[in-house]
Parts: sequence; structure tokens; C-alpha cells
Amino acid sequence: MAAAARSPREKSFDEMGRYQRRRRVLLALLIGAFCVLLVFGGSPHDELTHERIEAHGIAVILIGIGGRLWSILYIGDRKSAEVVATGPYSVMRNPLYFFSTVAAAGIGAQTGSVIVAVASAVLCAAAFHIVTLREERHLMTVLGLPYKDYVARVPRFFPNPRLFRDQAEVTFTPRSFNHTLRDGLVFLVSIPFFEFIESGQENGVIPVLFWLY
Repeated sequence: MAAAARSPREKSFDEMGRYQRRRRVLLALLIGAFCVLLVFGGSPHDELTHERIEAHGIAVILIGIGGRLWSILYIGDRKSAEVVATGPYSVMRNPLYFFSTVAAAGIGAQTGSVIVAVASAVLCAAAFHIVTLREERHLMTVLGLPYKDYVARVPRFFPNPRLFRDQAEVTFTPRSFNHTLRDGLVFLVSIPFFEFIESGQENGVIPVLFWLY
């Protein structure tokens, strides 16, 4: 018996799934290229200032990881199935991307450079902006008027705390939570990575080609 023809909705989900997989690969490559570039950058700050920037960066990474976990508790696997407008999704439409950007700033700070921390966040936000435009077109088609109303009320990326509203109970998907936790812990790899690079530079194994202020 011939397989039933796939509906436009199912085809849309498949297309978005492929797009999201390509997006993850591309972002991983961009982050990798950025980190490779930073390998040859040194910090001109004194040791105390350098350590303070790194310590603040670790705190920012933890905030980013915590924010991503908070966000996934509310949406789970429902992103393309229904409009979620409570918790972090009541103040911004893309909290997972927002907190990933926060974590990216913390990763940049592990170089001991405030400029790199800001640049990391800006580059990450720019990449996610392109992603969200594509996803919004998909969700407009799939979710229709409820999503259009949500878009009209809630900002895309920068949170508006005055809009916050919550719900009494949240049902989450352990698989999504664990996947998000695993992804978040990858951010912490930047801490020993840049410490290793710093040690290599101090021992003359890795050359310093430019300064990161």
C-alpha cells in the first residue's frame, strides 16, 4: 500500500527540523572558528583585573545556563505545537536564545577581555536574530492568529519584566531538560580551555599575536 501523502504542516515541520540541525552545525563552526582566533590573543591586564573579569564571566555563564533551563521547563517540546506565553516566554519570545547570548558573553570574558565578552554577545545575538526571523515565519504559518497576537504583545529578544506572568504548575519533558542541561554544560568547557591557552602563552608554547583589551 502506498504511503499517505504528507500534509503541508508535516512538511513544514520537517523543513524546520532540517533547518535547525543545519543552524546548530553552523553556530558550532562559527564558535569554534572564533575560539581558534582567540587562542593567539593575550590579555594586557594585570593579573588581578584579569582574574576579576574571568570570575564575572563564570557568573554570567551560570546565569545563562540557569536561564536556559528555566526556559526549557516551560516550553519542552511544544515550541512548534502551541503558543507558550508564561514564565520567561511572557517577557520575551526567545529566552533560550537570549540566555545563550548571555552565556556567550561569559565565555568571551574567559579571555580576560571585556571587549571580547561584548563582541561574543553581539555576534551571538546577530546569529540568533537571523535564526529567529526564519522561525517566526514558520510559526506564523503553523500557529496562526494566536502566535500573531503573541508577537504583537511580547518583544522578540530583549525582555520586558513588566509583562511577566506565571502559571500555577508546569509540566516539563525530562528529555528536553536533560538535552538543554547537556548543551549548557558545554559552555563551562570554555573555562579550562582558556586556562589551558593562558598557561601555554605564559610558557611560550602558544605565541601571542595580538592583545585583547
